[in-house]
This record gives sequence, structure tokens and C-alpha cells, in this order.
Amino acid sequence: MHLPKPHAAQAAPLRPLLAKEVREIFGGRSLWTMLLLLCPLIGYSFFQAVSLYSESSSAALQSPVLANSLSPLDGILVPTLGSFYVAVTLLFPFVAIRVLGQEKESGALRLLVQLPYRSPTLVVTKLVAVVLAWLFASLPALSALAVWRTLGGHLSLAETSNLLVGHLLYGTLVGALALFAASIAESAATAAIIALAVTIGSWVLDFTIAGHPGLLAWIAQLSLTQTLRPFEQGLLSGGLVLGIAGAIGGFTALASVWLPPGIPPYRKVRRSVPCILAVAAILGAATQAGWSVDVTEDRRNSFAVADEQLLATLRFPLVIKVQLAPEDPRYADLQRNVLSKLERAMPNVSVSLVGVRQYPATGSGDESYGEVEYVYGNRSDVSRSTSPREILPLIYNLAGVLRPSPTPGDEYPGYPLVANANATFLWFFGALPLLIALCWWWVRRPTSFRSRTRT
Repeated sequence: MHLPKPHAAQAAPLRPLLAKEVREIFGGRSLWTMLLLLCPLIGYSFFQAVSLYSESSSAALQSPVLANSLSPLDGILVPTLGSFYVAVTLLFPFVAIRVLGQEKESGALRLLVQLPYRSPTLVVTKLVAVVLAWLFASLPALSALAVWRTLGGHLSLAETSNLLVGHLLYGTLVGALALFAASIAESAATAAIIALAVTIGSWVLDFTIAGHPGLLAWIAQLSLTQTLRPFEQGLLSGGLVLGIAGAIGGFTALASVWLPPGIPPYRKVRRSVPCILAVAAILGAATQAGWSVDVTEDRRNSFAVADEQLLATLRFPLVIKVQLAPEDPRYADLQRNVLSKLERAMPNVSVSLVGVRQYPATGSGDESYGEVEYVYGNRSDVSRSTSPREILPLIYNLAGVLRPSPTPGDEYPGYPLVANANATFLWFFGALPLLIALCWWWVRRPTSFRSRTRT
């Protein structure tokens, strides 16, 4: 008698398994319903974005000074893809849950686990099918970008690619979360409730504790709503990408632990502990990772090129002591306009909140509230400004260097465009839904019709 080889499960072909998962997810109603709902949602968002952008462009054409404030990233890409983000948050879990929830309800999962595939292989294959479904669901949003180019609009390759990568990571994260919910729930309805509780709960979490210091600030970073914001701002953050990848891997690993039926729950819980600890370690490392790249054309997240080149040569540590409450709007301005840029430009910068004894809404307290002390080497200076125009000369004075002259061509020209998007209604409310409906019918056409068309 020959015993099966222990690596037989690993040698099983993956193509038939992936083809099965793709057929099932594209054969269901959830994906096609989501696509039909996306067409008017994205179409209306795109129309409104183009209309507002055109109004601003009309003013910029009369006053060229205003042109440098017109960025397609803010005016077109973010609002258009924002509607896609809402749909992925609310509708995509139903699409992802189908690849596993239906098998559990029908009992097919017990047969599936008997095949020569390990649980991680099964879950990863399902996740790949979910990602393919997300790519298919993104077609209405991608068509909006194509329409914008047809209208004569400008798109930066770096900005657009970075934002699309952010949405892809978010969609994959939601898909992995949905698979985990489907693996622990007995029905697809229960899994959907669990997934939506997390996604919608992230909105509530972000709304209630955003801006609070300490542990609450760290918890706020775990909200799913925080995932896309750096990408929408034109930042490619290494720590954020690492954190999202760790969360995706964690949900996938947990789903593979809870997938096999017939295993006592206490054993699954015990096997889940290492996964949770590993994800916690990755998220902790991600919050400490400071590497990021500004991919925007207008360099909104960076100082001027000449300033950054000079700041990179300052080798002494820069210590910044901020006497502002975290919830103070001035601290948010200081963080966005000065601190985050300094941390990216200089090799050694440390920021700390000290001596906060006054609530910003009150007029009493320490008179030094609002001061920001900058210490470089053995010299220091204090300022209350949140503008780099005042802070950079202060730092240069502390370092004993002259402020560099602006580099020619640093000014962002802006991309004003007055366009009429009325014709886009025909595409998003007519042609595109019709094409999707025809594709849906073609995928679900009767077997008898298939045989006739092949002959």
C-alpha cells in the first residue's frame, strides 16, 4: 500500500480552482448589481466635479493667479473615486462574501476541503478572485477618468496611479475582511452584518475620536477611513502600505484558520493567537515607519526644491516643542504645513507636545500656550506661526545658513479647464449600464443558447 506524499496538496493545480472561484463570483448577482448601481453614482459625482471645476476655471481664466490652485487631483479624481469608495465600503462585502458564504450554506465547503488543497491555498485563491471582481467593478470609475481626458482634462500619471493603488489596497482589505467574516459566520447574512459593522463602525470611530491624543490617536489610525486619506493627499506612505498589507495578510490568515469545518472552536481560537500577535507587531512597526514620497505635481506635501535640498544638509538634530493641544486647529495647520514636511526633508527631527495646560476654547491658562520652540544645536527660537514662510527663515537663522534662492520653474501652473459634461449622462446613465446588462445576460445565458452559439 502506498501512502500519499505529504506535499501532494501543494502540487495540486491552481488554475481549475481559480477558474471555479472566478465563475462563481462573476456568475452571481451581487457583482453585477453593484456595477449597475455604480454607473449613476459615479456618473453624478463626476458630473458635479466637472461642473465645479469648470466654474473655478472660469474665474482662473480671468485671474491667472488663481490657476495654480486648480488641481485635477482635488477637483476631479478624489470626488469621482470617492463615490467608488462609498460603494466598495457598503456593497463590495456582499460580493466578497459570496465566494465563501454560499459554499457554507449549501454544504459544498465540506466537499471543497476534501480536495488536495490546503486551507491557506483555498482562501488566497478566493481572495484573488475577489480582487479580480474589484478590478471589474472599477470599470465605471476608470471610464470617468477616460472621459475626463476626452474632455481635454489633465491627469498626472504619478498622482493618478498612486490614488488607484490606494483604492486597490482598500478594496483588497475590505475583501479580506469579508472573507474572514464569512469564515466565522454560519450564514452569508451574518457575515455581511459583521463586515458592515467593521466598515461602517470605522466611520463612527474616526468621527468620535479623531484628533484626540495618546492611545485614542493610535486607535484612530486603525480606522479603515484613514486608509485612503494619504493617497488622496498625494502621499505614498511606506508605513501605511505596510500596515494595509499586514491587515490583509492577517484577515487572510485568520480566514484560513477558521475555514475548515469540524474543528473545535477552542482550537481555532488557539491557532488565531499567533496571527493576531503577528498583525499587531506589523501594525506597530507601520506606525513607526516614516518613509513617504510626495507624488503631487504641486508639491503640496513638500517644501520648494531648493529648501529641501538645503534642509537635507542640516545634520544637527532639530527638536520642536509644541505647546498646543492636539485638538487645536492651529496644531493641525502646523502639522500639515510645517512639521510633516520637516520630518520628510530633514534627517533628524523630533516633535513633542509639552506644557499643554490650556484648552483652546478658553482664554485662560498658561500665557505660553500656542508657542512653538525650535532647538537646533545650542540655539533656540520661539514662534507662534504655522506658516513655512516664517518658520523656514527661523530654522535657517538657527543653523547659520542663508535661505536659498527659488529654483526657476518651481511654480505649479495649475490646469484650468472649462468643460461641458452634460453628454456624460448618456454614457453613465444609458450606454454603460446597457453594456453591463448585456454582459450580465451573456454570462448567465441558458446552456441551450450557449450550445447554439458555439455551433
